[in-house]
Amino acid sequence: MAKLQKSIDKRNALIKATIELVNNNGFHATPMSKIAKMANVSPATIYLYFDNKQDLVDKTYIEVKAAYTHYAFATYNEKMSVEEGFKIVWKRIADFKLKESENAMFLVQCDNTPMISETSRKEGIKHLQPLLDLWNRGKKEGIIKPLSDYLLYAYAINPLSFLMIVQKRGAFTLDKTHIEEAYQSAWSSIKVCK
Repeated sequence: MAKLQKSIDKRNALIKATIELVNNNGFHATPMSKIAKMANVSPATIYLYFDNKQDLVDKTYIEVKAAYTHYAFATYNEKMSVEEGFKIVWKRIADFKLKESENAMFLVQCDNTPMISETSRKEGIKHLQPLLDLWNRGKKEGIIKPLSDYLLYAYAINPLSFLMIVQKRGAFTLDKTHIEEAYQSAWSSIKVCK
């Protein structure tokens, strides 16, 4: 059992090192040797857990995306009204991006690079299915604008990444009022005006 835990700890250390190095240096300036050194393992150890750098990055992305969406949907129930469901999911996403900024920053990096394989991107999108289903229901009910899910995400969710980055830089501090204002802006950007 101790050997299994040690193996899990090494793999987790590699994932954590990958996230930190990619966040600080970018994908291309993060060689496997630096990841191994930061994780305090030999470079050969990486290949016990991952086939290559692409596999390591893709699996890290999927794990972080799964943790992100698990957190986002933890208190969501598909029986909620569209507005209530969106508010709960949006606020949980905001909370994750602010509390888990290293993981959230890694996802931002992944969203803006060709380094993530198309297979992994599709796997990542599957984790967002409850939100996509909520938006689809909202479109059918005439509550959400009949826009592409990409546009809805760009207007309603992506601004949180910008706010997270400026807060991390120390340029702006989000308080409860700012979060509420950001939510209201997100909701206003996707709801049908009546």
